[in-house]
Amino acid sequence: MSSRRSRTLRAVRAASGARTRRLPLVAAAVVAAALTAACGPTSESAGSTAPPAAVESSDGSGSAADAAGGSAPETTEASPSAPASRSATASPSAAASVRPSSPTPSRAPARTAAPAPKPAKPARTSAAPEPAQVPGSGYPTADATARIDAALRAAKSDGRMVLLDFGANWCGNCKAADRVFAQSKTSSVLGSSYHMVKIDIGGDSSANSRLLRKYSPSGGTYKMPVLVVVSPSGTVRTDTHETGNPPLTAEGLNSFLRQWAS
Repeated sequence: MSSRRSRTLRAVRAASGARTRRLPLVAAAVVAAALTAACGPTSESAGSTAPPAAVESSDGSGSAADAAGGSAPETTEASPSAPASRSATASPSAAASVRPSSPTPSRAPARTAAPAPKPAKPARTSAAPEPAQVPGSGYPTADATARIDAALRAAKSDGRMVLLDFGANWCGNCKAADRVFAQSKTSSVLGSSYHMVKIDIGGDSSANSRLLRKYSPSGGTYKMPVLVVVSPSGTVRTDTHETGNPPLTAEGLNSFLRQWAS
């Protein structure tokens, strides 16, 4: 009887000892299961001693430790033992999104050459023409046709009138007119407005007599001097044989010359 009790006690003690030894193993298994559920299965081999590197993917997703709840410490450097193929396996599109886009250079507008400035035209000067030459006293006896023609050509060029003075070297009134024509004031009017030609009709020149009848065709007895004003086109504007002579003074002759100058 006692021996049966002894065996029973030993069996109970053995069972309790076995339960006591199994309890830590059960607790360890429970903790391991909880960690596995929390952290997920590891893809690395059990024999690897290198800690997993916290490498952030190029597409902006967090590390495996961040996805597990942030329990793993953050590291700023990749582990040397981490395979280099991880950075190489990033998708080309993700890698391209990281590169800064280079700005497209704007093409500057083509410059056109400015046209060369035109040379300035010289200013026109309306200088007064040189005064015509005023003949001296007396009347040339030679044929005056060539001198009249030259005076008309000059008048067409500068617009002056032609003054024909028919007289004689022995005529007193002609000498009086010559003295007035020689005065500076009257000479200035003659030079600026007329080409003057003096023709002798007191001699034997038939050529000059024909010229008198050409420019003073009314005929009759002529009272000298006979002053005839002719336009550049050859038209007679006034003839003192018809109108009568003005006073042969400075005032009278100057008034006559200014009247027919234009």
